[in-house]
Amino acid sequence: RAARTAGDFYVPAQLKFDLFRSIDKIAPNPRKILQLPCLLQINNNVFVEVTKATQQMLRLVEPYITYSKPNLKPVCELIYKRGYGRINKQRIPLTNNGVIESTLGKYDILSVEDLVHKISTAGPNFKQASNFLQPFKLSNPTGGRRIRKFKHYVLGSDFGDRETNINKLVRQMN
Repeated sequence: RAARTAGDFYVPAQLKFDLFRSIDKIAPNPRKILQLPCLLQINNNVFVEVTKATQQMLRLVEPYITYSKPNLKPVCELIYKRGYGRINKQRIPLTNNGVIESTLGKYDILSVEDLVHKISTAGPNFKQASNFLQPFKLSNPTGGRRIRKFKHYVLGSDFGDRETNINKLVRQMN
């Protein structure tokens, strides 16, 4: 923040990532890291902005999650179908725009479309928008998981960076 106000070298936050938790029995240190973005259950999903700190945390919990940058369409489908907001520590469904406008109106997020836009573009109020959303509770993927789940995605399993294939997984779990 100080570098930004002084006009010095400033690196803005990079792309956002979609995080899915996939394994139940976890060691204490990675479990604590997964509690920070509220990934408390299997098949939960949250949106996280990627910074240097979050990249280091991702490396520590990589055997337990799958992540990547999703397209606009899966983000839109996820928010419309399984979106819940956090208002006064209660889980409220996003059925109308009044719920969003009353909570996020001061950040120029007035409707579900604005919320989808802020999440999908990782815009200036991404943090407020992602904090407003409860973790998405998804179902098991249709067609099941791969055979061995303790290998990296590149080696033919489930965890790690999926790159462009995250959209297919979101459709299977939504």
